[in-house]
Amino acid sequence: METQECKEKYKCLFAGILVILSIFLIALIISTGVDIRNKIIETKNTISVSETGEIYAKPDLALTTFSVITEAKTVAQAVSENTKKMNAVIDFVKGRGVEEKDLKTTSFNIYPRYEYQKVETEIYPYPPGKRVLVGYEVTQSLEVKIRDMEKIGDIIEGATEAGANQVGDLQFTIDKEDELKKEAREQAIEKAKTKAKELASQLGVKLVRIINFSESSVVPIPTPYFLEKAAGGGAEAPQIETGENKIEVTVTITYEIK
Repeated sequence: METQECKEKYKCLFAGILVILSIFLIALIISTGVDIRNKIIETKNTISVSETGEIYAKPDLALTTFSVITEAKTVAQAVSENTKKMNAVIDFVKGRGVEEKDLKTTSFNIYPRYEYQKVETEIYPYPPGKRVLVGYEVTQSLEVKIRDMEKIGDIIEGATEAGANQVGDLQFTIDKEDELKKEAREQAIEKAKTKAKELASQLGVKLVRIINFSESSVVPIPTPYFLEKAAGGGAEAPQIETGENKIEVTVTITYEIK
């Protein structure tokens, strides 16, 4: 008798658990369905607009690199000659008004120089040449920021006369570029807002609020300039034209609509 009663109790308990689980699953399905429906509605009830702001400005900062390459029989001789020439370049550049904070040594390298020499013999087959150490090459590079744009050509000419035998990586940039990007961004946002209002009016909807924003900017690509000083002579001061840099910012604004 007791056994039968226990069985009945377990059956009732199991049935109760099944009812509770069923109710929980139904509630979960309904909640998920509502959430999905809300997301679909939210996705459909938005519009996105993109606009670009552009600011043109003349560069006010030039960056270039002067290099001194020296070859000699020994390391000590190569370093000594290279140092003498580079110091002369630095002294000249400072003398033209470039401050010490705008000078930066970017590389200093010493390389062994080898040549292949033929083995003198009349025996065939002739043996291959042998690799012989003939000296060393020292290369030192100096990055220079030139803030007086009128002096670019003169500084390049004078630096090569002082001992620099390579000039490269000349770039024109704007020192306070962030301020111009801010102006371009403001311009792009204003254009995007105006476009969104016009679009909403044409579609017969109302703008509720901004729910997303993104931006991207284009950095001007500088035109490289390269000059290698000819052995035994200097180079005339080049005419450098800086032109204008374009600061470009594109924004995308997403609105909730109703």
